[in-house]
Amino acid sequence: MSHIHSREYIEGGSTVSVECSHQINVIVMDDSNYSNFKNGRSFKHYGGFYKRFPANITVPHSGNWNVVLALPAGHQANIRYSINVIG
Repeated sequence: MSHIHSREYIEGGSTVSVECSHQINVIVMDDSNYSNFKNGRSFKHYGGFYKRFPANITVPHSGNWNVVLALPAGHQANIRYSINVIG
């Protein structure tokens, strides 16, 4: 599964704001769940499939968070995007 990935420390209560040129899955998860995601196992996350932007996802606690942009299976696109943290 190919995806765009960004990992950074984010303070609890801050919002991850994503702009994207395509409808896409925007998912935010901790390191353990990102490992599960990469390995095709069950994982817990915040976010989902977005058709309209910005996608704004608030993280519940401080820590290292992984922001993933993933097209639905079988889709390809030249994606333009930005990921910003507010707060």
